[in-house]
Amino acid sequence: MFIKKLVGFLLAAATTFVALRPAFADVFVYKDGNGVLTFTNVPNHSGYKRVLREGNGPSAVGAGRTTAYEDVIRSISGRYSMDVDLVRAVIRAESDFNSTARSHKGAMGLMQLMPDTARLHNVADAFNPMDNVEGGVRHLKMLLERYQGNLELSLAAYNAGSGAVEKHGGIPPFAETREYVRRVLRFYDSYRGAGLSQIQRVHQ
Repeated sequence: MFIKKLVGFLLAAATTFVALRPAFADVFVYKDGNGVLTFTNVPNHSGYKRVLREGNGPSAVGAGRTTAYEDVIRSISGRYSMDVDLVRAVIRAESDFNSTARSHKGAMGLMQLMPDTARLHNVADAFNPMDNVEGGVRHLKMLLERYQGNLELSLAAYNAGSGAVEKHGGIPPFAETREYVRRVLRFYDSYRGAGLSQIQRVHQ
């Protein structure tokens, strides 16, 4: 009973903390082997679980935005000679690092693979993080090769499909696609600016 009351108190305090901040931040909790709870808005290892999501303030990039899938992302990106910061940016825009995410259109997993895309890249289980990232990275690399390294066109095709890009002779005039390209590029710049050292500290 005491533990339940303590957890309730700490969650209430965390909520108040977020509400009083001028710029909102995610709140994470970690429970150690003794059952002691630690709350933070800047988790320093993958054992932390998010209990409160950020509000409408500016998004933070760095330790608080890294994930338990970092090793998978780095390994697969390296295998396909892809920029790991770009892959991180696409995953963040697609699913916010949620491996069980599913869109209303049927896109699945970390890189939000559509069923046809998953089949194209022989992804048996789109909710398996390793299979999903492998398929997503292969697809993104294919698009970059198709559009001769043009990042904006490749991202637009990732979101809306190559048919839409070719039909419109460039980024399709869809609000969702244009915003998607802007978001990924913004995240990409942020990750590159943060540097790898800040990301790697989470997994040390």
